[in-house]
Amino acid sequence: MLRIGNHHISKRISLLLLIEIVILVTSVYLGLNVRFIDSLRSPINEFPDLWLSSIVFAGVIVFSMSALGMYQLQFNSRFRTILIRLMPSLALGFGLITVAFYVLPALYFGRGVLGLVFLFSALGILCVRIAFLKTSQFNLFESRVLFFGAGELAKECADLVGSGRTNHKYQIVGFVEAPNDQTCLPAKSVLPSTEALLATARRHKATEIVVSVKNRRGGGIPIKELLDCKLHGVHVTDSATFFEREACQIRVDSLQPSWLVFGNGFDQSFMRAFCKRTFDLVVSLLIAFISLPVMVLTAVLIYVEDKGPIFYKQERVGKGGKTYFVLKFRSMRNNAEAAGSPQWASKKDPRTTRIGAIIRVLRIDELPQILNVVKGEMSFVGPRPERPYFVEQLCQQIPFYDVRHSIKPGITGMAQVRYPYGASVQDAIQKLQYDLYYVKNNSLFLDMLILIDTVQVVLLGKGAR
Repeated sequence: MLRIGNHHISKRISLLLLIEIVILVTSVYLGLNVRFIDSLRSPINEFPDLWLSSIVFAGVIVFSMSALGMYQLQFNSRFRTILIRLMPSLALGFGLITVAFYVLPALYFGRGVLGLVFLFSALGILCVRIAFLKTSQFNLFESRVLFFGAGELAKECADLVGSGRTNHKYQIVGFVEAPNDQTCLPAKSVLPSTEALLATARRHKATEIVVSVKNRRGGGIPIKELLDCKLHGVHVTDSATFFEREACQIRVDSLQPSWLVFGNGFDQSFMRAFCKRTFDLVVSLLIAFISLPVMVLTAVLIYVEDKGPIFYKQERVGKGGKTYFVLKFRSMRNNAEAAGSPQWASKKDPRTTRIGAIIRVLRIDELPQILNVVKGEMSFVGPRPERPYFVEQLCQQIPFYDVRHSIKPGITGMAQVRYPYGASVQDAIQKLQYDLYYVKNNSLFLDMLILIDTVQVVLLGKGAR
């Protein structure tokens, strides 16, 4: 695994990204040479900014592929799935590169060349994807993991590995029972604990041991044996780090407060705050400029539908527990909560208007919050702000819930792009685990990744209610 800031990146995906960038840049030069193959002069000399054109082209196509989820790990992908995702990605890239060349005409190298460039790019990416698919089938890039523990926490770790949502591909070699830990796994997967952990790891060729035990009191963790494994080259990880690394979550049900206190992360330095604020203003103002026609049209449609208010303000909890009023396009009928206390949004909520249902799916209702970002009440990326009524309940029911208020809330965030819209306490717990990850590991690089994932959510309509 590679780390940028505190965020883990799969080596497999990093290698794939690097190879595809090389293919995209090479396709520009190859397309130009093929197009002017009969020319007596070198066509490259006719385009002095070709290196910049190739970089812009590669950047736009990589962004398009990222926005449609082509860099999300799927170890069980098929050729048809790759092809179905690649075609819309290239179509989106074609539209964006057309806009880029319109804005920067000096970088344009002609329609004939562009057509060849897209052809060579598609063929190259398709071949590389097939090659990576084959390496996945042959179990390359795979690690063998041994879990110390066979209880509920170990089962959750195994379920995560089995789901295919991890940043790395694993083969589980077995589980070793821990003292005072109730077994929740089939007997055939539990290994006998009659030998030392190092001997068990070597016999099963395990490269990593994950300590997945909730109750660590009373000598339940064989520290000396685990140290012996680490000294002999077997990587040793606890379950909290495993979930953080592989699922971008910090699990609250098995979390030790000392792990948060003594671990890395939680950068609140002046430089981080400066970069964060600059990113917020640049992205927010850029999106406001691009989406202005959409916002004007939305405002007109909301008013025409029921002649009600276009915007609505709602009290939310921000950084440090201070409240502020968030501004959104109205997506529900007037007086939606006139009957009493606040309610969770639900699937196919009857309070939602026809226009409201559309702008929620496309996340257009969130755009007026750009004003909250400019005022400094919110960030563009951060935990989703909740209403004081729900925050009071959730702080009492969920441990560490108040940690998410140590930074500004965001229009989009890790929980919004990784988990469907929350409508219960259980959903709030799942979302908190993503929010805690962001609070602990937030960086400019992670903000950019979340921004790209947000584009995917908007394009594919994921998670909206």
